[in-house]
Amino acid sequence: MIVDDAVAEDVGSGDLTSGALPPDLQIQWQIEAQAEGVLCGVAIAEYLLAPYSTDPENAFIEVHRVDGEYVQRGEIIISGLLPARRVMTAERTALNFMMHLSGVATLTDLFVRKIEGTNARIVDTRKTLPMLRTLQKYAVRCGGGHNHRMGLYDGAMLKDNHIAAAGSIQEAVKRLKGYASHMTKIEVECETLDQVAEAIEAGADVILLDNMDPFMMREAVKAHKGRCLFEASGGINLDTVRGVAQTGVDLISVGALTHSAPSMPFHLEIV
Repeated sequence: MIVDDAVAEDVGSGDLTSGALPPDLQIQWQIEAQAEGVLCGVAIAEYLLAPYSTDPENAFIEVHRVDGEYVQRGEIIISGLLPARRVMTAERTALNFMMHLSGVATLTDLFVRKIEGTNARIVDTRKTLPMLRTLQKYAVRCGGGHNHRMGLYDGAMLKDNHIAAAGSIQEAVKRLKGYASHMTKIEVECETLDQVAEAIEAGADVILLDNMDPFMMREAVKAHKGRCLFEASGGINLDTVRGVAQTGVDLISVGALTHSAPSMPFHLEIV
């Protein structure tokens, strides 16, 4: 499990610092938000800090706020009473997960708020940290976004290199239709309006409008509305996302949600 592996990475053969604490010392502690944002990763902290069956009878943990909730700076997220060694050893791993995942959820929330009132949806990409994809995509959903394909196995996307290797969009789509299940939707990356028309005629279900300006996006949607879904992608940020949404696209994929989200700070204090 990813979380257990993260603890093992940090602890190694043992916590040299916390091991010096008295084994029977208990502390009352709390995790507090140091900025406002959308929570994610609370369940991981709960897992790491939950009392063991061998802990004293009065040991406890209390979860005050849960994943997906918007919190303000200073709010208490989790608190409890546990052996000091346990708390000190698990602290950094728990906070690391909460900080990163809440950062992803909070950035996603900012993008979602920017396009309120349009028909577009914010989706993530495969630009995720290795081995953390499932958690990062969960964080996107906590922030109100939606998931694109999880990996290469659950969605087919013909990108520029696939098309170049096949020789044309028509040939690439034809080969894919002959290879994949009839249940598989096919998305084609397009950089020009001619490519959009070719992909639709070839039978694409989704058109990825790659690095197009909003005027070209609007023209593509207007010319082929109702024949497929349109996804906008490429360098979209908080300043430009609303203009993109107003072109009429159905989806806006933002790699920055998972590869560039700033951490949301938390700290653990002894009460």
